[in-house]
Amino acid sequence: METEINTINFTDMVKEQLNVLIQLAASDNQVADKEAKLIQMIGQSNGVTKEEIEEMLKNPERPIGNLSMLTPDQKFEHLYHIVQLMKIDGQVFKSEIVFCQDIAERLGYKKGVIAELSSRIFSDPSITADREMLKAKAQKYLK
Repeated sequence: METEINTINFTDMVKEQLNVLIQLAASDNQVADKEAKLIQMIGQSNGVTKEEIEEMLKNPERPIGNLSMLTPDQKFEHLYHIVQLMKIDGQVFKSEIVFCQDIAERLGYKKGVIAELSSRIFSDPSITADREMLKAKAQKYLK
């Protein structure tokens, strides 16, 4: 029974993270193909079905829940993914930066963490940065 509860909570947490990514992708009024593919990849690798993700992509107006309940590792992963998504289409809009800064603050970081990580996270998901180094840098921005 306990495992079932944890699974439900994990799935809800993943869907909340996907919701934030979808809202970021839609913040420039269109979700680019590369953005949708990254969202699909993250969702499916965490057990969310393609159909569920497509339904979420069609309805990006869902309010963002409480992100403070995430573990420190989950907060960092979330931060990593929003910066990666912001950069994936090769264009970074002011609205995307502001959105990422808002999410960073909701996660318990100072806004400056977005600029710090943005300079070190690549737009191509196949090029991975040293996550432990990035996590250490992000820790300096915790409130």
